[in-house]
Amino acid sequence: MFIDIPSELEAALIDRSLPPWELDGSFLAQSTMDRYRMTATPRFEETAAALRHALTGEGGGYVVLRLGNLAKALGTDDDRFLRLVTGFAAEVAVPFSPFPRWPLWKDIGVKVDKDPGKSSGIGYNAFHMDLVNGTLPPDYTTLLCVRPDPLGGGPSILSDAHAAVARLSENNRALLAESAYHYGTFFDLHGVGEEYKPFPILDGSDPGGFVRFTAKMLKRSELGEAHADAARELAEELVRGQVSFMLQPGDYLIVNQRRFLHGREALHSGQETVSVADRRLLLQLFLRARTGDDSAA
Repeated sequence: MFIDIPSELEAALIDRSLPPWELDGSFLAQSTMDRYRMTATPRFEETAAALRHALTGEGGGYVVLRLGNLAKALGTDDDRFLRLVTGFAAEVAVPFSPFPRWPLWKDIGVKVDKDPGKSSGIGYNAFHMDLVNGTLPPDYTTLLCVRPDPLGGGPSILSDAHAAVARLSENNRALLAESAYHYGTFFDLHGVGEEYKPFPILDGSDPGGFVRFTAKMLKRSELGEAHADAARELAEELVRGQVSFMLQPGDYLIVNQRRFLHGREALHSGQETVSVADRRLLLQLFLRARTGDDSAA
């Protein structure tokens, strides 16, 4: 779902200046979230309500908040703009950084010499959930587009994880519910629980919970043939049900990780000819659902 900011709200936010944020450990401090609430701003509350409904209402699970006019007016490198975006994020859940060595918002640029399949690579970034191997992965992952690929590649892809699971055979669903999967390392992370290894892709005790999947596990983890085949079928169903779109400057994508998995098509060839300052750039922020939220059920 795409949400355009009402013109009255845009005009008010252009003149709105929010204070610098403070962290409480890895999480945005409650005092900051209180100061970032823009309830008196025209049409803010209805926009925030639409945002939450798109993420947790029936049939929802992701949203793109179109902040392009604000980005153009303020500049994406202006702290005022990033604070406004953080204010919208805080209406959904609690912003936090699981990486103590990185700031609240993490840069995802383009590195032509890195693994093409990684978020900063130039190739196809297959369907996955972020921090899949933590016992408490972020409830939401979010991406703010500063610059799209100037050569026209790299559309975002999303797929309804539970709908894909429902199309699998009963036998494969049973295999995916077994603690037979593992992926990645787990080091110096905050706010995401403990390392989960091995883990089930499907947690039978929580039918509306995470589908702990990353397509990279098919190549980078040693899996038994039956479990690998079941995961491979899930990967195929995710692709079959995917939606794709190109993020534009100022677009803010929020994904409910309990419902949707995400990825990215390959960037256009010729990235080595684009200067680093002009390459695709996203900023990533993670969110933890508040206790009692539908997404934390």
